[in-house]
Amino acid sequence: MKLLSVNPTTEETTEAFEEHTDAEIESRLARAWGAFQTWRRTAMAERAAVLTRLAELLGAERERHARTMTEEMGKTFASALAEVDKCALCCRHYAEHGAGYLADEPIAGEPGHGAAFIRRLPLGPVLAVMPWNFPFWQVFRFAVPALMAGNVGLLKHASNVPRCALALEDLFARAGAPAGAFASLLVPSARVEKIIGDARVRAVTLTGSEAAGVSVGAAAGRHLKKTVLELGGSDPFVVMPSAELDAAVRTAVAARVINNGQSCIAAKRFIVHRDVYRRFVEAFVAGLERLRVGDPMREGTDVGPLATREGRDRLERQVADAVAAGAKRVGGGARPPPGRGWFYAPCALAEVPRSAPAYHEEVFGPVALLFEARDLDHAIALANDSPYGLGSSVWTRVEAERRRFVDEIEAGQTFVDAMVASDPRRPFGGVKRSGYGRELAALGIREFVNEKTVVISAAGNARASAATE
Repeated sequence: MKLLSVNPTTEETTEAFEEHTDAEIESRLARAWGAFQTWRRTAMAERAAVLTRLAELLGAERERHARTMTEEMGKTFASALAEVDKCALCCRHYAEHGAGYLADEPIAGEPGHGAAFIRRLPLGPVLAVMPWNFPFWQVFRFAVPALMAGNVGLLKHASNVPRCALALEDLFARAGAPAGAFASLLVPSARVEKIIGDARVRAVTLTGSEAAGVSVGAAAGRHLKKTVLELGGSDPFVVMPSAELDAAVRTAVAARVINNGQSCIAAKRFIVHRDVYRRFVEAFVAGLERLRVGDPMREGTDVGPLATREGRDRLERQVADAVAAGAKRVGGGARPPPGRGWFYAPCALAEVPRSAPAYHEEVFGPVALLFEARDLDHAIALANDSPYGLGSSVWTRVEAERRRFVDEIEAGQTFVDAMVASDPRRPFGGVKRSGYGRELAALGIREFVNEKTVVISAAGNARASAATE
């Protein structure tokens, strides 16, 4: 089987790659295990130096890597450049703070009974099953903290971004990571379970769909492997009467079409208090219709194509099914004029009934669902009426309302008067069917370590001191 790199703008195959054979996978697993034996003993300062060199490479080659992302999955070139920069920020963050995140943590004990502490030690090779929508960033946010902690990384990237997968492997090697410390495995999803079962793979992380999370989580569970799952999202964007409406609308438009609408933390369900609902909808739809859809390499393009034909077709079905169930189209939505490219013009749907599949599913593309809330309680109920719980954005200047939203919205993140965004300095993850575990910041680097309790008796301390005198 060949893995094809297809340009979503032209629908042309750029390059084809043979999938790795069983022998090649075995070789990469063996090299990863060998690299781990060295890397786990490498000083923190040396690990940090590799990450710093990695950040420097990204800075020097940012346009090249951004172009690869745009050509392979269709994100705008401007957003691809920002993605490269974000990866470099992640490298520098963990180079600076990783040692502190992993430092021994004292445990209070009984006076005169010695010392106790938690030591954070690496687990081994971590297998990452990663998506195509942020083909560099999603990988960096697993790989950088994992390597800083002394683990090594194995990447099973999405099958439609093989050029990105190989570019990432090359970057880590040129930054000075030991041979085998980061390797890309060119395999289809059907071969992942066997790799998970290999004894040398000590943990698994996945970012992707709910179905993929169920599959990988079940396989890892059968082999008792630690997992972190970051799955789908149907994030609410709640607007109350006290909100600064112009700012809320501008942010809402950006939050719906970020990455051509293909982001787990893109705002998807817009829940607006009835006192400002009509004004918000009018301004929001006008904002969507002003967006420029087209060639993602062209300066000024706001929305490029969807990454795959299947994704575009699924989005069309979701919209058609919602309209058939009673939803009202309030703007946009027509496919651009005939021609190449998997484009879908941004649109909004109002009065989406619970019977419509889109009410409960993740809508992965530039389609917004609009809901009118009667009051604060109704807004919270609508926000939580979803199987997902990844991010949430709330717009209100009333402190009591802010407290209610922060405490009662079921999500891994709540942003007040701001768009949800990932950042290496903040923990990231979800609840409910959006997965479990956390990435980034201190929590992220500690997901794949052995939190070992160490107790040293007072007598042992005295003997050790005597032996060194």
